[in-house]
Amino acid sequence: MSDDEVLPDAPAISENAEAPKAQDGNAHDPNERTAAQGTSNVKLEDLFKDDDDDDEYPFSSATEPASHGSQSENADHTGRSSADIVGDRNPGPQPAKIDMETMYAFYQRLFPFKYLFQWLNHGIKPSVDFGNREFAFTLQNDAYLRYQSYPTAEGLRKDILRLNPSRFEIGPVYSTNPRDRKSLRKSSAFRPVSKELVFDIDLTDYDDIRTCCEKANICPKCWAFVTMAIKVIDRALRDDFGFEHILWVYSGRRGAHAWVCDQRARNLTDERRKAIAGYLEVVRGGAQSGKRVNLKRPLHPHVERSRNILIPYFRSTILNNQDTFSSSDQAARLLQFIPDKSLKDALQKKWESAPSRGSSSKWSDIDDVAKASGNQGLDTKALLEAKEDIILEYTYPRLDAEVSKKLIHLLKSPFVVHPGTGRVCVPIDVKRVEQFNPLEVPTVAELLDEINAWDMEHRPEATDTKMSAGDEDDGADGDDMKKRRLQDYEKTKLRPYIDYFRTFVASLNRDERASGKREREEDGAGEQGSMDF
Repeated sequence: MSDDEVLPDAPAISENAEAPKAQDGNAHDPNERTAAQGTSNVKLEDLFKDDDDDDEYPFSSATEPASHGSQSENADHTGRSSADIVGDRNPGPQPAKIDMETMYAFYQRLFPFKYLFQWLNHGIKPSVDFGNREFAFTLQNDAYLRYQSYPTAEGLRKDILRLNPSRFEIGPVYSTNPRDRKSLRKSSAFRPVSKELVFDIDLTDYDDIRTCCEKANICPKCWAFVTMAIKVIDRALRDDFGFEHILWVYSGRRGAHAWVCDQRARNLTDERRKAIAGYLEVVRGGAQSGKRVNLKRPLHPHVERSRNILIPYFRSTILNNQDTFSSSDQAARLLQFIPDKSLKDALQKKWESAPSRGSSSKWSDIDDVAKASGNQGLDTKALLEAKEDIILEYTYPRLDAEVSKKLIHLLKSPFVVHPGTGRVCVPIDVKRVEQFNPLEVPTVAELLDEINAWDMEHRPEATDTKMSAGDEDDGADGDDMKKRRLQDYEKTKLRPYIDYFRTFVASLNRDERASGKREREEDGAGEQGSMDF
């Protein structure tokens, strides 16, 4: 997105334009905690609450405080200076721990280091896109290790096998190698220059309207909120902004992350990231802030398109599966949207006389009672708009906008293991998003059991097959499949997810090569038409 481009169907954004009030923020040094200083009195530590969907881990863009005594011991066995290790986290409720041997086996045999490298490197030949990228590790003792970087996939693989982290996160590409930042004369020389545009969807943001689960718990009924959010956001990013390479990843517990990988998206400034986040933000404020959707008419084309996508979900999820308005509290909240007092009073009387009335019936009552009154003095246009607002309030994506605003925000890597559930953070095929069931995503223990079972069944052929994803040549089939050693991930339920990721990366890198070729041709044409002095 060039500086003179504008958001679709929206006012032009100049370089000194103010960000929307909901997006107010100050620029920060990359060593500081990512945070936006809003107009309201919000505690700094609350701005990123649950930003990467893990109760047991606080937000990712962490400050580097002075090392605690316990951390200096860690510096010895990790080989890192204590300044690189962030102090012990307060993990909150302790999840069931995944033992270190299991994690080591996962990294050694299943993690797709090759494809992760190609994804972040944007090609096969090592470049600064990967070499200057920050990685941050959560170690098994909950120490947090930042500003790590690697020239190659093998370097990353060896260090992960040595450290055996419980998980790791990906940060931006910096102007210089993150490992060399302390040797620079000027700290301003170390700055983030690019990173994927990211979005975070977390089901805890729907706790005020989902009736089946709360907090970290999920089920297929409430996962529908994530499904509809993915469909709305993905469509807007493609149709309104022209982005093509969008990777959706299951967070491992109760949410999903989007990585917009197009070069234009990676090079966006913080100001433009805030503008895009503001463009997509319709539901504003917290659960206790009353009505959270306040839209002008006519509806923006993006909002109108989103409404059309969401209407079927409102019926199936809100009115039926969640039965959201069945309780008296939720019925009272629904009445707050009704603009006509007489209609509101009539509905309240009807529902109080039949407290067991379901959500679908209550929704139909709005039109039925309005018609029964003969529409005397009723503003039908205002009622229609109120019903549109209700649909959007209860179904439109609830984004953690702070995650999207800053280049320096770190986000959990695809294919890491969620330490609380043991599930792998697998990609979600947006074309089959309706079929994705988070409860069917394999756990690391299940995957290792599958490998062992396969090896036992194919004992004569299965010798020395301990290969992580991507270690062998791609594209073998037929007789070649019989001759080559089967990769361990191909023996498990992880195979379709890694195959999808490999295809995604190949498509991204094809476009990167084509774009680079066009730029070289344009530069060459410019040189031919210029005069040498």
